[in-house]
Amino acid sequence: MTLSAAIILAAGEGTRMRSATPKVLHTLAGKTFLQRVMASVAGLDPATLAVVVHYQAERVAEAARAYNESVEIVNQDDLPGTGRAVQCAMNQLASEGKAEGTVLIAASDMPLLDTQTLAGLLDYHRTSGNDATVLTTVLDDPTGYGRIIRDSDGSVLRIVEQKDANSSELAVREVNTSVYVFDAKVLAAAIAGLDSKNAQGEFYLTDALETARHTGRVGAWAAPDPLSVEGVNDRVQLAALARAHNQRVCEYWMRQGVTILDPSTTWIEDDVRIERDAQILPGSFLQGSTTIGEGAVVGPYTTLIDARIDAEAHVERSRVQESHVGRAANIGPWTYMRPGNDLGEETKAGAFVEMKKAHIGNGTKVPHLSYIGDAQLGEHTNIGGGTITANYDGVHKNRTKIGSNVHVGAGNMFVAPVEVGDGVTTGAGSVVRHDVPDDTMVYSENTQHNIEGWKPAWER
Repeated sequence: MTLSAAIILAAGEGTRMRSATPKVLHTLAGKTFLQRVMASVAGLDPATLAVVVHYQAERVAEAARAYNESVEIVNQDDLPGTGRAVQCAMNQLASEGKAEGTVLIAASDMPLLDTQTLAGLLDYHRTSGNDATVLTTVLDDPTGYGRIIRDSDGSVLRIVEQKDANSSELAVREVNTSVYVFDAKVLAAAIAGLDSKNAQGEFYLTDALETARHTGRVGAWAAPDPLSVEGVNDRVQLAALARAHNQRVCEYWMRQGVTILDPSTTWIEDDVRIERDAQILPGSFLQGSTTIGEGAVVGPYTTLIDARIDAEAHVERSRVQESHVGRAANIGPWTYMRPGNDLGEETKAGAFVEMKKAHIGNGTKVPHLSYIGDAQLGEHTNIGGGTITANYDGVHKNRTKIGSNVHVGAGNMFVAPVEVGDGVTTGAGSVVRHDVPDDTMVYSENTQHNIEGWKPAWER
């Protein structure tokens, strides 16, 4: 059905998170709660998408605009409660002629809320002829949630918050998820008379449902997947929800033909893509838009952030960010690849190697204890241990270019900007300050001086 407006409630502080960050800007699997809920709601293609803000309003509004530039921001005043948030939103939308038709209201602290569940709610609302429909779920332990109280025909009589419920109401296991669909006219009338006469002293949106019953039918639709509507109030709940979600993600990839030896220590974010026969070893964190090719091996104890790992590559005990690792390349252990690297096929970046904005040609190896930054290395070149491209002169970052089939001795330093041709051999301990032509041997004169007996007698 056509959705005229969607209102996302993001005004609360989330005091139980005990954080300087608003609750809606905490993350699960690499995305904030607000980002996730906005994306799911946007999947319904509402004519208007509004986000209500109050606590750290500018910070939350800035984030919302970053997620969806067409979002409408509504500022809630100092009167507390979800009911007041919706009053502010409907007043603003009405003044713009947008408070008509069907309105969806969703809380922003359910990071796994998905478009499919919301579409099911909208379809039920349309086919049932309800004037208001509540999204519910049934929990084994409903503690903390508002209880759904139904009448004899199954329609919703009211929603009772935990602190306002009596003993029989607390025994109800069907709970409110804080997601609703209303006819806009019914919603406007229902929220007009809200008050704060309750244990919390807040304007409850749930109270509007009792008013709506006097003018129409209020129904409920239970989400088929309780995990999709689980809320987060504190960090304990966040950790539990993140683990449950990650378990599902790992199970999905294993069923696609990926080997994950230990899902309990492997964390995979939603936008990661993995091809079959890849192996993910324990202690690996796959983040952002990382892609892993067929037959690649990642881990153990490896972090990939927006990385592209081609087929048959092996990345062990390393951190790779915003970099491309070519087919059958060998990375690690203890390699740090900062953003901007592009490694060709069958390359190597070995133990205690750091790279930044480096282009490494096919077959080239940087085995160990080296820094390669702002550099271009040709094909089938070997870099000796302890080599540094000195790329920073105190003002600018300068580039080093080393050709193909070059043999760099141990302990070399290339002072950029400098260019070394093909087929060059450098001596151990060389400091290369000037360009070197093809097929040349280059070394630095370094006279050794021994001074015997230089320490005072009392130190000997």
